Amino acid sequence: MSSSTSAPPASDSTWSARTDDAVVPAEVRDAVDTVLGPSGLSRPEREIFTTRIERWYPDLIDGLVTLYGEPAATRAAADVLTEAAAAYVERDPELRHLDLARTLDPTWIQDPSRIGYAGYTERFAGDLRGVEKRIPYLRELGVSYLHLMPLLTPRPGDSDGGYAVADYRSVRPDLGDMDDLAHLTGELRKENMSLVIDLVLNHVAAEHEWARRARAGEQRYRDYFFVYPDRTEPDEYEKTLPEIFPDFAPGNFTWDDEMNGWVWTTFNSFQWDLNWRNPNVMVEFASIILNLANKGVEVLRLDAIAFTIKRKGTDCQGQPEVHAITEVLRAITRIAAPAIDLKAEAIVAPTELLQYLGQGKYTGKVSDLAYHNSLMVQIWSMLATRNVVLAAHALDALPVEPSTATWITYIRCHDDIGWAIGDADADAVGLNGYWHRVFLADWYRGSYPMSDARGLVFQYNPVTNDRRIAGTAASLIGLEAAAEAVEGIDESTPEWREEELHAWLEERFNALRLANAIIYGWGGVPVIWSGDELGQFNDPNWDTEPGHESDSRWAGRPVLDEAAIERRHDTSTVAGRVFTDLVRMGKVRASLPQLRADVRTVVAPVDDEGVLVTFRDHPRGSFVGVYNVTPEWRSVPAWRLAEYGVLGAVDVLTDTVPAGSTTLEGAGDGQVPVPPYAAWWLVRSTD
Repeated sequence: MSSSTSAPPASDSTWSARTDDAVVPAEVRDAVDTVLGPSGLSRPEREIFTTRIERWYPDLIDGLVTLYGEPAATRAAADVLTEAAAAYVERDPELRHLDLARTLDPTWIQDPSRIGYAGYTERFAGDLRGVEKRIPYLRELGVSYLHLMPLLTPRPGDSDGGYAVADYRSVRPDLGDMDDLAHLTGELRKENMSLVIDLVLNHVAAEHEWARRARAGEQRYRDYFFVYPDRTEPDEYEKTLPEIFPDFAPGNFTWDDEMNGWVWTTFNSFQWDLNWRNPNVMVEFASIILNLANKGVEVLRLDAIAFTIKRKGTDCQGQPEVHAITEVLRAITRIAAPAIDLKAEAIVAPTELLQYLGQGKYTGKVSDLAYHNSLMVQIWSMLATRNVVLAAHALDALPVEPSTATWITYIRCHDDIGWAIGDADADAVGLNGYWHRVFLADWYRGSYPMSDARGLVFQYNPVTNDRRIAGTAASLIGLEAAAEAVEGIDESTPEWREEELHAWLEERFNALRLANAIIYGWGGVPVIWSGDELGQFNDPNWDTEPGHESDSRWAGRPVLDEAAIERRHDTSTVAGRVFTDLVRMGKVRASLPQLRADVRTVVAPVDDEGVLVTFRDHPRGSFVGVYNVTPEWRSVPAWRLAEYGVLGAVDVLTDTVPAGSTTLEGAGDGQVPVPPYAAWWLVRSTD
């Protein structure tokens, strides 16, 4: 907590004349003034801060009242704004300048030049200083949004991939220190790149100072957690709680001898859930967030945000007060560090997804970004079924996202793929949701006839038959199998078979290009997982590293291949082919105002079950995506292209006009032929 000093004289107040208790209560203003008064800031600098409080205080207090009621909310407001004032005083002038720029352009993250890259620091570049050396490589890919997976100090040993945080104020020693983090963010800013890091909200490691002090008997810290003397309450909750990791962490509560009670542990026994109904937890995280902001972090991924509020009789995910937490955190950053954006890590049902970008009273008041999990799942579903009907229905049925926020689009991330196909969506197109999910799991583990995928099962649930699948993009899409088959060609291989194998490899390249074109052409911020830009395959030795033995997700987290990096410009190699495709796609995307994220992607009615058509209506011209998800020639009606204003338009990915797309006659039958796995971005510019 920040130290208090005497408040400045009233005559030196930087609050506006209209600021009274109805705008910002006197006790809150006094708390802020005790920090700003002796800070040495100029009067204009203090006025900037107090004006921001006046602007964002309604959101701040709304969220606090929802969580804690009055008068606790006002006390909490004074405490968090004291933290905010201290952080503002200490903020580097360069970061304050960035704050100004972002205040003038609050939707900066929505620019089509924003392209993301994510990975584990040690597997991408060794350490934070190594990341700096990779900046030219990232720039080549067009990256301006870099997400380094958990950087903060985790517990020793198994740490759930770094998500069991033991200290939010230090970096993992093998990666560097906080000075290295600040230096990296400074180097990234020079290249207009933003650093994204994870902020784990739902839980801390059992080794965290708060947990240690709770075990030592300090009631203040015991109240940071959920602790029950017997199984009465846990058993009531367990009636409706799912198991996140049933294979190796069954149940949601763990007995702790030192606490003499059952501790809530949603994810693992060593990850203790935090009690966000305690305002002291909010104050702690306000301080943590602003400390990271002052190190130059620009986006915070709010990990496990959906789990933060508990309520009996529910699955304790996505409760309404979850959004009050985000509302408070967003208000705090807007006041002290407006350069920060918040990203909700909420892998939830499609119908619940939009809440994390803001709906109803929370529109424009919560996260700036959220993961488009539904798009990822539907891409893989389309590629397996060679049919777009389900995807078109499910994606079109999503509520409209607010213009103030946008999606992270991706074909995969560091985690597994859970087959989030809603039963209602499946029923609407004549499918059975359960059996479709079973099919997708079988297809991507490679056990379904004709599948060339090489995914690994993660967390099989024998009760529900739920099987999540892990793996790299290249292995899941069949590129690994095809490339190995081509490498096996020798003098004994018949010519017809050799041609067949090369055609298979070409098909898989095109399928991967198509998947990436969908996420790059959707709007939002497309993010590539480290190694996928080089077409890396599953790590065959994933289970030999200590702590990884039972977690097949590590197969899809290979160390970045230095030899593949060297081959990235050689298009006769897998690495070169995939890398150059993405470089080209990124350059084209960055040049298209039509792909600005505040323009909504509309899914067209399905004319051909193998072709997904999307439309974006922008003042500077139309954008139509045409995606053939099959290995066969398909078609799109010429009149559909005319309807969207792109008849005769250029496919900007290839700088060509697709054959037969210039007149309503099409290829003579009113249809425009679409090659196998083609991805067209048809643009009609008004310039």
